[in-house]
Amino acid sequence: MNGWESFVLGILQGLTEYLPISSSGHLAIASSLFGIDGEQNLAFTVIVHIATVLSTLVILWKEIVWIFKDLFTRQSWKSYSGLNEGTRYAVNIIISMIPVGIVGLFFKDRIEAIFGSGTTVVGCCLLLTAALLVFSYFAKPRQREEISGAHAFVIGIAQAIAVLPGLSRSGSTIATGLLLGNRKEKLAQFSFLMVIPPILGEALLDVKDLLESASGGSETGFGVLLIGFLAAFLSGCAACKWMISIVRKGKLIWFGAYCALAGILTLIFL
Repeated sequence: MNGWESFVLGILQGLTEYLPISSSGHLAIASSLFGIDGEQNLAFTVIVHIATVLSTLVILWKEIVWIFKDLFTRQSWKSYSGLNEGTRYAVNIIISMIPVGIVGLFFKDRIEAIFGSGTTVVGCCLLLTAALLVFSYFAKPRQREEISGAHAFVIGIAQAIAVLPGLSRSGSTIATGLLLGNRKEKLAQFSFLMVIPPILGEALLDVKDLLESASGGSETGFGVLLIGFLAAFLSGCAACKWMISIVRKGKLIWFGAYCALAGILTLIFL
C-alpha cells in the first residue's frame, strides 16, 4: 500500500463509517481494485477505525460531556428507572456492547477470515443493507421517546452482525432502532457513540500487530498509516455531522438504492 492508496482508503473509511453504506464493504472493494490483500489491509483498517472514533469524540463532545456529568451526579442506583437520563444513556451503551463483545471474543478469527475471502460476501451484504434501509423507511412503528435497555441490546445485536463486510454498521443499527419505534433524532447520535468502546477495545487487542506494522516490519509503514489516519479523521468529522442531519430528515432510502446498485455491480464485476 502506498501513500496515495492510503489517502483514498482513508477518505473512503471516514465517509462510509457514518453513511449507511458499509465502510468495511467499501474498503474491501477498493482494496480488491488496488490489489491489497486482506491480511495487509487489516492493520490499516484498525488504524482508520480509530481515526473515525476520534472524529466522533470531536463532533459529539457535548453529548459525551453531558453523559459524564450525569454519571457523577447524585442519583438512585437501585433501579434502571431511578437513574438520570445521562446515566441511563451510558448504561444503554454498555448493554449494546454485550453482543459485539461476544462476537469479538469467540468469533474474531472467523470474522477476519471472511474479510480476506473476496468480494462475494461484500456484494451480498450490501444487498442486505439495502433491503434493511428500504424496509425501515416504509415501516411506521409507534414512536418512543427514549431508547430502552431492551432496545439497546437489540440494536447491539444488529451492530454485532454488522461486523460482516458489506453490512453497514450505522445502517443496521439506525434501521433496527427505527423498526423498534425509536425516534430518528436520537438514533444517529446513539449509533455513533455506541461504537466507540468496541472499536477502542479491538484496537487494544491488536496493538501488537499495529506496532509491528508501523515499525516498518511490513509493507505498510508508519507514513502510509499516518496518511490514512488523517484522511479518515478529517472526512469522518464531515460525514458525522452530515449523517446526523440526514437521519433527522429521514432520507435513508436513497442510501438503500445506492447499496443495492453497489451490491449488484460488485457481484457482477468483482
